[in-house]
Amino acid sequence: MNILLSNDDGWRADGLRALEAALAGLGRLTVVAPDRNRSAASNSLTIETPIRVVEQDDRRYAINGTPTDCVHLALSGLFEDEHHLVVSGINDGANLGDDVLYSGTVAAAMEGRFLGLPSVAISLVHDGEPKRHFETAGRVACELVERLIATPLQSVSLLNVNVPNLPYESIQGTRVTRLGVRHRAQPVVHGRDPRGRPVYWVGAPGAGQDAGPGTDFHAVDHGYVSVTPLQFDLTRHTALPRLEAWLSPDDV
Repeated sequence: MNILLSNDDGWRADGLRALEAALAGLGRLTVVAPDRNRSAASNSLTIETPIRVVEQDDRRYAINGTPTDCVHLALSGLFEDEHHLVVSGINDGANLGDDVLYSGTVAAAMEGRFLGLPSVAISLVHDGEPKRHFETAGRVACELVERLIATPLQSVSLLNVNVPNLPYESIQGTRVTRLGVRHRAQPVVHGRDPRGRPVYWVGAPGAGQDAGPGTDFHAVDHGYVSVTPLQFDLTRHTALPRLEAWLSPDDV
């Protein structure tokens, strides 16, 4: 079993190290990750500049690209051997609800699924506490990967996993969830650079809006691991008939 690991926090990130340690006994691990933090890179690919790959040590590679670049290169010719599974994370922060649209962690797993492999994105949800329980998320990742190896999922092959920032013994269990929805983000933060020119920072994500029972927000808030199956078809199927009627010429 050859398992590809990636992330969006960069190849030196504590979460990625914890993921490596947790999965070490499950197969041959290869790490291909950005050379720096590329959080919120979403599904972007680098197509206008060359991508450089630097082997940091045995089976650990850093690239000057996005999380999607990392997985795309790894599965499309960077290595001669074949991979069987992609695991992305452990992200240092939540990927709940609409976060999945921006997340580089989820994008790396999504690229693995695009290229035909079962994939898992795993994130540690915290509110900025100094203690990060990456070992808990690593243990959860190990359990899920063991289950995927033993019993592959045929129709659901991209899992978005969010783990509460708690000791493993305090986790209440696992819940299968749907994505919730956040309130709109906080306003941009205005500032000045040392030369007095205006600069702007993107505001913090909004709190949960659709965050009731059944959502990923609700599960994590109550101490459960949230596991959400994701799909790629963004079509709003229920709107198709209405759109057909709207575009049709009026009957005369």
